[in-house]
Amino acid sequence: MSLEMTAGMHYIALLMSNELDLHGYTQVEAIEALVRFYNARVRKGNRSRFDVIHGYGSSGTGGTLRQRVRSFLSRFADCLCFEPGENYSPANPGKTMVIPLRELPDTLDMLAEEILEYCATARTMSKISGKFRRHGDVKIQASLRALEKQGAITSFIKGPYRHYQAK
Repeated sequence: MSLEMTAGMHYIALLMSNELDLHGYTQVEAIEALVRFYNARVRKGNRSRFDVIHGYGSSGTGGTLRQRVRSFLSRFADCLCFEPGENYSPANPGKTMVIPLRELPDTLDMLAEEILEYCATARTMSKISGKFRRHGDVKIQASLRALEKQGAITSFIKGPYRHYQAK
């Protein structure tokens, strides 16, 4: 069996799965994987509940991945319903149950929206890159190009630096 065929079968098995395990992912990777998994299910017409396994965290107060995933989900109440695992029996704070309603925006679109909001006041590339560094320079620059192309943001030179500002 070819590697491509094996990868394709693995992806199909993931879509049919009722859980997404995010252990070992960074925060950005976890949100991107969640959006891909979620949207693929919705596009296939599968709106059944699934579990996001993010772990509880080793700090004893709940891990950053758990907090980030739940914070992300709470921003999209119009697209989904979710319930923390500790609200179910047996209680499991290391997972969150999600019920899809409609497709989520693409992660690049979400980044562009955050950049646009941040650039309400003119900002340099270094300020923008610093603020959104967890996304990586390639995605930040792609979002800025898309925003400029859409006419949502302008760039101008002030002194030795290029600035970006939302219109």
